[in-house]
Amino acid sequence: MAWTGLDNGALLKAAEAQFDALITTDQNLRYQKNLSGRRLAILVLPTTSWPKIRIHAAQVVAAVNVLRAGDIVVLNFT
Repeated sequence: MAWTGLDNGALLKAAEAQFDALITTDQNLRYQKNLSGRRLAILVLPTTSWPKIRIHAAQVVAAVNVLRAGDIVVLNFT
């Protein structure tokens, strides 16, 4: 998407214009930006490690399936 140069505010705006949800591993996003009033649902994964995410794919899919506009859901893989 060529969004690597966008700061969090611009990234959220761009994502919200094109998508219903954003999946991120940025644990601090909810503290860095005011997310109230956003239509974008945000799912925060606890790691950037694909092998760990893949093991918990069912949990990620289940979380995505119940996301609604404005939700901020933080997953913890246990």
